[in-house]
Amino acid sequence: MKAIIPVAGAGTRLRPLTYTQPKPLIPVAGKPILSFIIDQLIGIGIRDFVFVIGYLGEKIRHYVEQAYPELNIDFVDQEERLGSAHAVWTAREFIRDADEVIIFFGDVIIDMDFQLVSREPTSCLGVKKVLDPREYGVVEYGEDGMVCRVVEKPRIPKSNMAMVGFYKIKEVSELVEALEFNVAHNIRTDGEFPLTDALMRMIERGVQFSTVNVDNWFNCGKKDVLLDTNAILLDREGYASVNVPPFDNSIIIHPVSIGTQCQITNSIIGPHVTIGNNVRINNAIVKDSIIGNYASIKEIILQRSVVGNDVAITGLRQSLNIGDNTEIDFSLPG
Repeated sequence: MKAIIPVAGAGTRLRPLTYTQPKPLIPVAGKPILSFIIDQLIGIGIRDFVFVIGYLGEKIRHYVEQAYPELNIDFVDQEERLGSAHAVWTAREFIRDADEVIIFFGDVIIDMDFQLVSREPTSCLGVKKVLDPREYGVVEYGEDGMVCRVVEKPRIPKSNMAMVGFYKIKEVSELVEALEFNVAHNIRTDGEFPLTDALMRMIERGVQFSTVNVDNWFNCGKKDVLLDTNAILLDREGYASVNVPPFDNSIIIHPVSIGTQCQITNSIIGPHVTIGNNVRINNAIVKDSIIGNYASIKEIILQRSVVGNDVAITGLRQSLNIGDNTEIDFSLPG
């Protein structure tokens, strides 16, 4: 079994953070989003990986090679970002001879029984019920309970079961044929080649797909979702830091994840804070936030904030001489 992980996207909804940091490497609950994906796939025995890289791809290559030297890894450059099917199509030569392929998009974190997926006798799609299916690829079922149709962002959805960015394909040759057919014939949806269209061609040619419901689906493409995911995971056992070293005149409100070589003084940290390595925090209050490596934060209150690597933030100091019966409010309106 081989895994394809497309990670070529620019992460535009998380800018300016993603101008210099690829979205899959943003830390959540103490480790990069991409690491959650790789670790889950290693857990079901996968050792062969193909990463489809593009925007800031050299940073992803460096991280994967340094963090997972034991894996068999190939990298493919997607020079033009023309959709999810196009990303997989660029890696077609690396999967032609595979007996099975897992496709796992590199900006999502999901909870499900991956062992159940590996035992599924047919190709299968990870799905989750959503309130508004119009923003997703949607699965429709036949009378036999198998997938009869998949539609990319339908205007009038006939199902509320959305695909979450995880696919197991047993008929690899049929997948490659569908990808090549759609690209060769320029079959697009909204100007791109979505994987949904390739899957639909496979269904029309007789390939059977079942679905596996995921327990949780964290699509970390927006700041609020990223911070909510960070909080949810830190609340779980095994993610937060346990043996936090004593910091000078500071209070740590758990759960938090604090990296190595950090200096924290005269501050209150937490709850639900992820801090990278070599971070310096002084005279600050930080809660519900993600702080990147080598950041420096002084004299400020941060909440629901995402701070990138090598960022320096210094707050505002006031020296006041205030008379009796005075009320001053420095908070922003609203």
